Amino acid sequence: MLTLVLIAASLPLLAAESRTISQQELLRRTQELFDAVSIGDQNPWNKYYADDCLFFDEKGRSMDKAALVRDITPLPPGYAGTIRLVNAKSRILGTTAILSYDAEESETIFGQKLSARYHETDTWMYRNRAWQIIAAQVFRYYEDPARALINPQSLDKYVGTYELAPGVEMRVTKQDGELYAQRENRSRELLIPEAADIFFRKGIEGRRLFRYGSDGKVDAMIDRRNNEDVIWRRIGD
Repeated sequence: MLTLVLIAASLPLLAAESRTISQQELLRRTQELFDAVSIGDQNPWNKYYADDCLFFDEKGRSMDKAALVRDITPLPPGYAGTIRLVNAKSRILGTTAILSYDAEESETIFGQKLSARYHETDTWMYRNRAWQIIAAQVFRYYEDPARALINPQSLDKYVGTYELAPGVEMRVTKQDGELYAQRENRSRELLIPEAADIFFRKGIEGRRLFRYGSDGKVDAMIDRRNNEDVIWRRIGD
């Protein structure tokens, strides 16, 4: 009888302990998930993601648990990679925990080293005596491309005035071997060459492209954003 009383008395305590979780434990489980990616181990993903979870990745895909787990496959031969979690923050309120962190990926492809940075926010909930992720959102940090080496004299053909609409103009100039674009009453922006006729601005994902007319001369500057173009027509030198 005494044994039964002691067991009964311990049940509330056990239940209370099982309903609490720390940031350290959330990070441990999350690292376990990422460590399983390169070898294609689906077990942690089955364990820590709820059956009714919502997952949105950096590629714009929306996946349920079945699709998410199916996406966990081993890296192909010649590929290797690791993911390290940094800058973690959490908010733990009762049976809900939100974990936000950066994921630093290092990848080797046949000896060539690559890297990428992601940010993810996971929402964990305690249900059915288990903590599981019910929603996750991932995005990838933008990184500027490598700068192309070009002949500074080749920039002369882009110099001129470009018009978006009557009275809305942008002036492209060259100074000290660099190309700049500037609208009225705005700061000028450095156009960094990525490839022939293609330029980027530091920290901005879009591109500036220069188009040629039938006479072989530059007749427009294209502001390309997510594969959609805003065309500035050249109106003067």
